[in-house]
Amino acid sequence: MQVSYKWLKQLLPDLTATAKELEQKMSTTGIEVEGVTTPAEGLSKLVVGEILSSEDIPETHLHITKVNVGEDEPLQIVCGAPNVRVGMKTITALVGARIVDNIKIKKGKIRGFESQGMLCALDEIGIDEKINPMKHEEGIFEMPADSKVGDSIFPYLDMDDEIIELSITPNRADALSMHGAAWEVGAIYGLPVNLEKRELIENPSVLTADKVAVIVETDKVPTYKIRVIENVKIDKSPQWLQNRLMNVGVKPINNVVDVTNYVLMLFGQPLHSFDFDKFGSNEILVRQAADGEKIMTLDHIERELATDDIVITSNGAPVALGGVMGGADSEITDETTTVALEAALFDGTSIRKTSQKFALRSEASSRFEKGINEGTVRTALDFAASLIVELAGGQVSSGVVESNDYQPALPKVSITLSRVNAALGTALSLDEVKKIFVQLGFSVEIAGETFTCEIPSRRWDISIEADLVEEVARIYGYDKLPSTLPVSQNAGELTAMQKFRRKVRTIVEAAGLDEVIGYSLVTPEKATEFVGEIDTTNLMMPMTEDRMTLRVNMIPGLLDIINYNQNRKNADVAIYEIGNIFLPSTAEDGRPTEVPNLAFAISGNVVDKTYAQVPVPVDFYYVKGIVENVLESYQNVSFVPFSENSAMHPGRTALVKIGERVIGFVGEIHPAIAKKYDIAETYVAGLDLQVMLEELPAQTIFADIPKVQAVKRDIALLIDVEKTHADIISVITDSRVKTLMGAELFDIYQGEKLPLGKKSMAYSLIFQPADSSMTDEEIAAAVNKITKNLVEKLNVEIR
Repeated sequence: MQVSYKWLKQLLPDLTATAKELEQKMSTTGIEVEGVTTPAEGLSKLVVGEILSSEDIPETHLHITKVNVGEDEPLQIVCGAPNVRVGMKTITALVGARIVDNIKIKKGKIRGFESQGMLCALDEIGIDEKINPMKHEEGIFEMPADSKVGDSIFPYLDMDDEIIELSITPNRADALSMHGAAWEVGAIYGLPVNLEKRELIENPSVLTADKVAVIVETDKVPTYKIRVIENVKIDKSPQWLQNRLMNVGVKPINNVVDVTNYVLMLFGQPLHSFDFDKFGSNEILVRQAADGEKIMTLDHIERELATDDIVITSNGAPVALGGVMGGADSEITDETTTVALEAALFDGTSIRKTSQKFALRSEASSRFEKGINEGTVRTALDFAASLIVELAGGQVSSGVVESNDYQPALPKVSITLSRVNAALGTALSLDEVKKIFVQLGFSVEIAGETFTCEIPSRRWDISIEADLVEEVARIYGYDKLPSTLPVSQNAGELTAMQKFRRKVRTIVEAAGLDEVIGYSLVTPEKATEFVGEIDTTNLMMPMTEDRMTLRVNMIPGLLDIINYNQNRKNADVAIYEIGNIFLPSTAEDGRPTEVPNLAFAISGNVVDKTYAQVPVPVDFYYVKGIVENVLESYQNVSFVPFSENSAMHPGRTALVKIGERVIGFVGEIHPAIAKKYDIAETYVAGLDLQVMLEELPAQTIFADIPKVQAVKRDIALLIDVEKTHADIISVITDSRVKTLMGAELFDIYQGEKLPLGKKSMAYSLIFQPADSSMTDEEIAAAVNKITKNLVEKLNVEIR
């Protein structure tokens, strides 16, 4: 909604606040102001000029004009406009002037003739095509005859006005008019609103009821009213009316249509004017359209209607699409002499459906959709009829023909002073609250500490007690409301899971992974891709097939993100997500069980190529190392080879266990899955944070740092190829050598020099007692104990 500051000042004569001050004040009282602009901004040296003479340049469309701009000598200006004539006053851009797009006017020569300025059309001074009453090819703009030569054009065209752009929310549709904006500003500043009043003089010898009858056959039209104005003369509107319409974003058409648009912006009441003589009947029928019925609307597009559309008909044919757009067959033209002027109420839901269906959202339809002042329908109609007579002549037939004399019921809403103060945390007095209600234009009765407010029809958004609280808060000032913290006996703190998630997030980000957030809803196939057959939870009415099933693992979402990055030349991707997966329901209400999980995926190189080093691609051990860092606090972590997951590489995948509980898996995705997602070799891991939290050691036990040097002994084992590193480490650990601090694999060999089915694995055994150095005999005894267990349990050969 565009509000003209000049127009607003006429409605609020005592207003002293500037447009910029209004911008700040209105934004803090409930109606956001998007900005304040001035049509003349960026323009300069544009004056009223009078054409004294005009000569054609042979074989061209150009004219050599002499223009009086109030200086000692007239200016010679070459102009190509077709409507140039002697005695015409027009917009003259002097040398050095700035016009639209910051173009500077310079002295120059055109076809060898000197030109000392420019005669301008409206589009050349920044009037947008959507609101410009003239097409560019029609020529230069003619200024009013009473404009003074040499004066700036801005006051005559109201381009020195300031336009306040309001962002109106659906609950404040009452502000979609100049009256509504004036009431709002008046309430903010405590100023009286001076609504313009007009006297309507009717022709007593001609009754409207003798000329037209109205029948309404639909409950979607609470009231329909019409007046008839005879002997009008269609012409251009006076400049003041054109200016007002353009400054609020409406294109001037002619003196009758412009009045209906003027009243629309002033009252917020949509009106429509028909050429009465084109009806072909003296009866107007308002009804629901028939399926397949057609109408040619004002934009000269034929539209096929349905039963949910409202039509205004005469002589059996639609003449308007009710509340949305008039018909081309009954539009006002230069030949119109009798005008039928309509004012009505239409059902907002019906109007919204029709306007959306035909993409015909207009100033009128948007107001019907949001709601209008039902108490001023007749007032707006009479105001418009009076102004049409003033601008277009004619006589108004006596009386209004209407479907009914509809008047809205004015609600009464009560609230107590203590309720207001309790809701706002204030200590306002009875007089202070009453003053606010009076400023808002409410009729107020006080009984004790109870206010009973009769709400005017222009504020149809107010119906309950909470609405009154909001109004008091707005006008009193949100910035004046006291700020207090809620009182609580319990200090807020993180839950155990929240603390744990933060700890895990720190660890994986320290490993170089970036956090992402994937979709919780995926396709049914992706939902179970890495977990096998499992029940899933599906939406009853999904918006798309790609987002219909709650995920039971997060790996597919990470692979989609890797695909997105690698398709855009970002080959090295290391990402993680901490979020919930949704397992089959165990509750009576059927809701899925939400389980917090950690998942990460790495693809590409973990070390980039430089002049000093070769690139290092990610492998199983790199990803396993990140999992080990996450699980560093746990004592009994193990990795068990796993080949039953069809989405994972069978030789490079392991289950991750804490004790006997499986908490997840780690490994490379199957090459077929990588091809399906169109990504490079990728390693992933998924861990159950709930189980990890449950298995988290209650405390960390500190061990003294040994005071003596560690001892290392190497052993080489000849072992069956099917035996694994985990098998060997398990036997070494089970040997229960107290001084053993660790065992590290440093070599694996399998080749022709070894027996078939055998491999060689070499380990470094690290011993470190707490108090005293180990003797050779103690070291030998520890090594012998370990090797003896290896021989007995794994049938190894010590090399």
